[in-house]
Amino acid sequence: MASSEINNDWRKVASAIYRKPMDAKIFGSVELDVTELEKFVSAKRKEGLKITLTHIFTLIVARAISQEVPELNCYVRRGNIIQRDQVDAMVSVLLPDGSMSSVKVENADRLTLSECAEVLAEGISGSRSGDENRTMRMKGVAGSIPWPIRTWFFNLVRFLTIKLGVSVPAIGLTANNFGSFVMTNIGSIGLDTGYPALFPISNVSFVFVMGGISKKPVVVNDEVVIRRIITLSSALDHRTVDAMHGGKLFRYIKRMAMEPELLETKPTEENLASGS
Repeated sequence: MASSEINNDWRKVASAIYRKPMDAKIFGSVELDVTELEKFVSAKRKEGLKITLTHIFTLIVARAISQEVPELNCYVRRGNIIQRDQVDAMVSVLLPDGSMSSVKVENADRLTLSECAEVLAEGISGSRSGDENRTMRMKGVAGSIPWPIRTWFFNLVRFLTIKLGVSVPAIGLTANNFGSFVMTNIGSIGLDTGYPALFPISNVSFVFVMGGISKKPVVVNDEVVIRRIITLSSALDHRTVDAMHGGKLFRYIKRMAMEPELLETKPTEENLASGS
């Protein structure tokens, strides 16, 4: 393997920003029956709406934050917990060359499935054609900075944006650049479950992970049947949330997964205000 492949931009960036694991995190996961949910997705695709389970869970998680657990929509600045003004999702996407990029979905809690599909399709198209958002383009710039200056650079960025809450528009970074949460589908790369790192220069309070789907025996109405099961995982920043908030998040997801048709219409203002 060539040196340029081993020391790609992402690995150069990661070596500068990550330290030996020692920060407080909470990890959790649940198994969810998506047999009916997949049928819903299939029916919508036949109608011409190009959605996947990623669209479904992005909206469900966004609405959960808005309506059930607004505590997840915050970050730490200068030792204080700051509530965000809106719910934005940063959705990871896989590029043709195997690298990762992302699409930011603003006000995700207010979108319908069709609107979410449109936003993601536009963002994915831009990323795959080389037009990444400014935050993701920074990794290429940062990867070109020699070590150890690269480490100093990221320490400075982290201090300015995370500790002080100062924006650095020249490199496309603010304290809110990565949105409220990160959504990633590791099932698409063959992994069943995983617990991600909380990106040190992001400020998100949690990362939500969709794992692989497999057939498993499940008890339904006192009978053992074969169902399609997905593992959903999350890593949460213990400075801003605790296990109770994670429990409320997963309970909401389970409930909404049984009524995906609710995602075809906009939530009412009453629902949006319930989490404020």
